[in-house]
Amino acid sequence: MTWEPEIIAFCCNYCAYAAADLAGSKRMQYPTNVRIIHAPCTGKIEMEHILDAFLKGIDGILVAGCLEGGCHFIEGNLRARKRTDHIRAILAEVGVGEDRLRMVNLSAAMAPTFVESVQQMVDTVRALGPSPLREGAAAGQDSSRHAESEGRS
Repeated sequence: MTWEPEIIAFCCNYCAYAAADLAGSKRMQYPTNVRIIHAPCTGKIEMEHILDAFLKGIDGILVAGCLEGGCHFIEGNLRARKRTDHIRAILAEVGVGEDRLRMVNLSAAMAPTFVESVQQMVDTVRALGPSPLREGAAAGQDSSRHAESEGRS
């Protein structure tokens, strides 16, 4: 069996999630190893959400928000861009790789752009290989399972 990356796409309600929904309605194909998380706004996605996903072994994350200047919450996507850029710098510094995190801006009508962005993210992460944190995440899960089996938690 060949390895396939596990990708999370945090999608804002008004634009990116709507574009993903439109892609589904149009029966546009994109990789099945991408899990969409519906967010009210990308500005509500805290650094902890992204870092926690990486610590749990996710191989890549796409943050998809409204077009710049078109955020329904005025500047939520601008805050998300700053956070994403900051986390990318952290990922590069600790050796995980900044390319495992990407932010895109699109409108609700941009289903082809959403599909293309998801495919590019999967291709990028596939070329990078499994997250270096994946092994540590699996070890952490194994130790918690071991503690549970011994009646500890």
